[in-house]
Amino acid sequence: MNKQSYLAAAERHCLRRGCKLTTLRRHILELVLEYDGVVKAYQVLADLQRERGVAAPPTVYRALDFLVEQGLLHKVDALNGFVVCRHFDCHHHGLILVCETCGRVEEIDASRFLGVLQEVTDAVGFQSREQNLLLTGVCKACHA
Repeated sequence: MNKQSYLAAAERHCLRRGCKLTTLRRHILELVLEYDGVVKAYQVLADLQRERGVAAPPTVYRALDFLVEQGLLHKVDALNGFVVCRHFDCHHHGLILVCETCGRVEEIDASRFLGVLQEVTDAVGFQSREQNLLLTGVCKACHA
């Protein structure tokens, strides 16, 4: 899906959920889409400041939080950053694959596998919060 198609789909997704992808939120999402892998909030803030001059950090953090809440981005706590969710129209648990060689990031739906992990933690009474699992290694292109 190209950038414009993604943005149009994201806008429809938000409307279906009863919220609005405001001009600023959309712009923040556009900035994140410019990155191939994990993007950190300070990178988005720097990009926004470069374009608009003054931009306050809370503005960027609120927009990023909104985009995560709507499923358009995944927060990757282990990397202190965000990745674009390419299939936000379905509820899923993301498995984030990060290549240690080229930095490429791929997100896949791992609901089927992580469901087993959830069952195990439920069995011992542990209530985990919803999160994405991160695996590091070497991608197919770099491995070849």
